[in-house]
Amino acid sequence: MHIHFIAIGGSAIHNLALALHHKGDTITGSDDTIFEPSKSRLEKAGLLPETMGWFPEKITSILDAVILGMHAKEDNPELLKAQELGLKIYSYPEYLYEHSKNKTRVVIGGSHGKTTITAMILHVLHYHNISADYMVGAQLEGFDTMVHLTDENDFMVLEGDEYLSSPIDRRPKFHLYKPNIALLSGIAWDHINVFPTYENYVEQFKIFVDSIIKGGSINYNEEDPEVVKVVEASENTIRKIGYQTPEYSIENGITLLETPEGPMPIEVFGKHNLNNLAGAKWICQHLGVDEDDFYEAIATFTGASKRLEKIAESSTAVAYKDFAHSPSKVAATTQAVKNQYANRKLIACLELHTYSSLNPEFLKEYQGALDAADVAVVFYSPHAVEIKKLKPISKEQIANAFEREDLIIYTDPKVFKEFLFQQDFKNSTLLLMSSGNYGGLDFEEVKGLV
Repeated sequence: MHIHFIAIGGSAIHNLALALHHKGDTITGSDDTIFEPSKSRLEKAGLLPETMGWFPEKITSILDAVILGMHAKEDNPELLKAQELGLKIYSYPEYLYEHSKNKTRVVIGGSHGKTTITAMILHVLHYHNISADYMVGAQLEGFDTMVHLTDENDFMVLEGDEYLSSPIDRRPKFHLYKPNIALLSGIAWDHINVFPTYENYVEQFKIFVDSIIKGGSINYNEEDPEVVKVVEASENTIRKIGYQTPEYSIENGITLLETPEGPMPIEVFGKHNLNNLAGAKWICQHLGVDEDDFYEAIATFTGASKRLEKIAESSTAVAYKDFAHSPSKVAATTQAVKNQYANRKLIACLELHTYSSLNPEFLKEYQGALDAADVAVVFYSPHAVEIKKLKPISKEQIANAFEREDLIIYTDPKVFKEFLFQQDFKNSTLLLMSSGNYGGLDFEEVKGLV
């Protein structure tokens, strides 16, 4: 097939372009700007557009399909041309469903944990040489791309994102996958710019549960009251299987998972990650991996990129970076790191970077989120607030929201960096939480601090 990508440079969609290229399809694409690592990866595959911009002349009747990225606008000239010619136009999730409609689709949904759970499942399958198609939202060790598609594999494992499908399709992505097997890890209000009320946000998960193919199944986190409410209220004719955090202990900074064979050391830590592990175990059992084989494989899982990723360690200090930005994830991650290194000072730095986190109304959701830290720091850029066309927020609003008198707040990247580099990290843990980079912080330099 000859497939053209409009906005080929997106962090997710370029992986789909690479996957289809590796599968043997002819791929072309356009974009007005492409950043790393997408740029280098597309260039290596010979898929980087020669010239940046939009070129309607690339859209002809010889194309079998057009895939539309979120970065494009509704009035994109290439999109308008494709619509004029009556070409088949897919969003990213629509194409993934089209590819997998004759496969068993496994969809991992939830406000948090879905990337880690999907990564755990893929790690276990990879460890035991079980082939599956997949789409995951982070780079994984041992995997070349975040999307892998074949004609022959029976299973497709999909991370089910609740964000919008495309500029012309405002449905959440995970509404389009129609899973045979699903998982719901947690519900905590996010994406306030799209789902302005908590009730509206929860409704998306109700639709997801009802979209499961009749006779299918859902594994769900029994420790999340909202998840329990949504799953139990569904009248869909599916199997409903709850899971809980397994027993575990921490000894000298090592997490030991209780198994039928006794305590087993694992690389990941934190109650939320052990809960994720329980969900992944159930899904792997649905896919034919028995309990013993799951434990053998999961012992070597080190985590998905940017998910509690250890970036540096010495005999007296350790540094982690994490994608955490939603209030519930920030609280869970901070508490997990404090529990893991209970006798060390925890310096936790959070960047408010997303639309939700920079919204004055949403800020109050962060109450107590950094309470487990010994030193709590919040960084945000007033310039980022301007760019996102949001109401200005003040340091006072942030301090009031977190309800922590000793909260340190920075708005200048240079001043934040100076603070960081002046710290004594002896017998300390550094936790950097952000979906951004603190206004240009070089994480390679940070590694030298510990």
